[in-house]
Amino acid sequence: MEVLTDYLVPVILLLASGLALRKKENSYALLLEGGAEGLRLLKDILPTLIMLLTAVELFRSSGAAELLQRFLSPVFSFLGIPVECALLVLVRPISGSAALAVATDLMGVYGVDSQIGRTAAIMLGSTETTFYTISVYFGAANIRRSRYTLPAALFADLVGFTAAAWTAKLFF
Repeated sequence: MEVLTDYLVPVILLLASGLALRKKENSYALLLEGGAEGLRLLKDILPTLIMLLTAVELFRSSGAAELLQRFLSPVFSFLGIPVECALLVLVRPISGSAALAVATDLMGVYGVDSQIGRTAAIMLGSTETTFYTISVYFGAANIRRSRYTLPAALFADLVGFTAAAWTAKLFF
């Protein structure tokens, strides 16, 4: 497997160059054009990403996440979501890396084969980093008004979290 990953990028570049040569196109110019387009996209997206990651870290560091978790625990219990996973539910729509850190902590405390660990794993796989996705894609497409996107996406996340908790209970 290691040999495959060592040669994957060079093989892709070789195949792309061969295809460009076959079409009689300048592969180097196409590569530069693609790099320039990627940098333009990064310039548009980077401020949003920096602000979003800063907000997530402030949310966790300030203790607001734990306060909100305690406040919403009756709602999570009603939906069948383990209260221990409440922080994951709160952080996942904002940041995938923060959600992964929360899930890792849960699995470290409760174990990967525990009900909490399995629920956290299913939640990570069945939900999306909603705010990140909306900000990146809408920012890249220069869409300023999202209208119903955020409420619909957050409702879909809630359904995903609830279904993940029920699935973990049903199958494990």
